[in-house]
Amino acid sequence: MASKNEFFRELLTPPDLSWHLVLRVFHRNLVVFGKTWKANIMFNFVEPVLYLWALGFGLGIYVTRINGLAYIEFLAPALIASSSMFSTTYEMTYDSFARMAYKKTFHGMVATPVSMDDVVTGEILYGTFKGVLYGTVFFAVVAAFGLVKSPWALLVPLPLALMAMSFSILSMIWTSIAPNYDSFGYFFTLFISPMFLFAGVFFPVENLPPGVRVLPWFTPLYHAVEVIRPLVLGQVTRSVLADLAWLAVFVLVTIRFPMVMVKKRLIQ
Repeated sequence: MASKNEFFRELLTPPDLSWHLVLRVFHRNLVVFGKTWKANIMFNFVEPVLYLWALGFGLGIYVTRINGLAYIEFLAPALIASSSMFSTTYEMTYDSFARMAYKKTFHGMVATPVSMDDVVTGEILYGTFKGVLYGTVFFAVVAAFGLVKSPWALLVPLPLALMAMSFSILSMIWTSIAPNYDSFGYFFTLFISPMFLFAGVFFPVENLPPGVRVLPWFTPLYHAVEVIRPLVLGQVTRSVLADLAWLAVFVLVTIRFPMVMVKKRLIQ
C-alpha cells in the first residue's frame, strides 16, 4: 500500500527536467539514426506501400464506395497514421529496451548531470520525431498517387506529432515493465494490431457491432485517422478539433507515467 501511495505521489511531483539536457538526449539518438536511416526508412516504408497497392488498388476494385469515397481514397490517409504508429512503437519498445536493459545507455546518461526525467523525455521526443518523419514520408507517397485533395493536408504533421507522442508514451510504459524482448509480442498482439485492424483504418468503425464500436474511441490511432482523413480529402469539420483535443489531453494525462516507471525499473 505504501509503495502505491509513493508511486502516485511521484506522479504528482513536477518532473526534474532541464530542456537543454533533454535536447542532448534527443540529439544523441538522432546522431545514431543518421548512421542507419536508410535501412530504418526502408523497413517502415515498404510495408504500408504494399498495403496501399494490395488493398487500395487490388481489393479496392471489388469494394463499393465508402462514405462516397473510392476505397483507396478512404484507405490511404489512414495508412499515413498507421505507418507513423508502427515506426514509433518499434522504436520505443525494442530499441528503447536495448538502450535501457542491454546497452546500459540510460545508466550511462544518468551518471552525468542528465536526470532520468531528461532521458525519458528525450526518448519520447525522439519516438515522436520518428513517427512524424515516417508518416510524412508516406504522406509524400500518397500525394504522388494523386490522393491528396486539399491544402488542409499541409497540417497533417500536427495530428501525427500528437499521435506519435501518445504511442511513444504507451510504448515506454510497456518497456518499463518488460522483462525481455519476447514480452513485446504481447504488446503488439494485444494492443497495436487490434488498433490497426479496428480503429477505422480499413473500414468505418460504424460497421462494428454496437457493443464494440465505442472501443476504438479510446485509442490514439482512431482519433489520428479521424483528423488526417478529412485533412487529406478536404472534408474538414469542427469534429477535427475534438479529436485533436483528445490526443492532446491524452498526452498531458499520461506523460508522467513512463518517467516514474522507468526510474523505478532502473532502481530495481
